[in-house]
Amino acid sequence: DVQLVESGGGSVQAGGSLSLSCTASKFIDARVCMGWFRQAPGKARERIAAIDNDGYTAYRDSLKGRFTISKDSDENTLYLQMINVKPEDTAMYYCAAEAGHDCYEVTKGGRDFGYWGQGTQVTVS
Repeated sequence: DVQLVESGGGSVQAGGSLSLSCTASKFIDARVCMGWFRQAPGKARERIAAIDNDGYTAYRDSLKGRFTISKDSDENTLYLQMINVKPEDTAMYYCAAEAGHDCYEVTKGGRDFGYWGQGTQVTVS
């Protein structure tokens, strides 16, 4: 089965930057939508951004401009670059993947992601 492992979380001061990585244990699918999510204590999980192999990206409107998603298909790795972080960005960050579908289908069609990582904590103070 596919394992997703996030890394790069930690503590950062407000206004700083942080980069997260997510590595898949193996090739998932030629058509795959990968995304970053986060969940803060007491709050619902929210999707930050998603990207597929065609380069289609979908961002949460409120995070556009501060968060950038990218992927290295050769390395089966997903990235999230965060700049100008704020205390409200404090959360557990998860990466996820949905095989067999592009991100337009997943994000517009409301499909859930089938593979999930264990998460990496980001704390902004």
